[in-house]
Amino acid sequence: QVQLVESGGGLVQTGGSLRVSCVVSGRFSSINTMAWYRQAPGKQRELVADIPSGGTIKYADSVKGRFTISRDNAKNSAYLQMNSLKPEDTAVYYCNVIVVISGYINYPSYWGQGTQVTVSS
Repeated sequence: QVQLVESGGGLVQTGGSLRVSCVVSGRFSSINTMAWYRQAPGKQRELVADIPSGGTIKYADSVKGRFTISRDNAKNSAYLQMNSLKPEDTAVYYCNVIVVISGYINYPSYWGQGTQVTVSS
């Protein structure tokens, strides 16, 4: 099994910054893609940013220039630095990974439990 633990959410004022982290553990050979999604109340979960192993980083248009995704392969960790936060960034932020597991044909996807980010106006 693969486990993800997110941390770093919280309450911040408009214009502030937060950094959320995700640590991945369990039985896998490597991590292909690491991503951050978010879900605001009454809305669908949406991709915020993803960072493939050796690929091109992708950001949602709404966060370009304000958020930065990064990963530390040695620590099996992903990070999302969020600057210039706006009230519309308020959501539960979820870490998602696609991993390679020896003996598996497909690449399983796993989710963290989510961390709340609230931006006050």
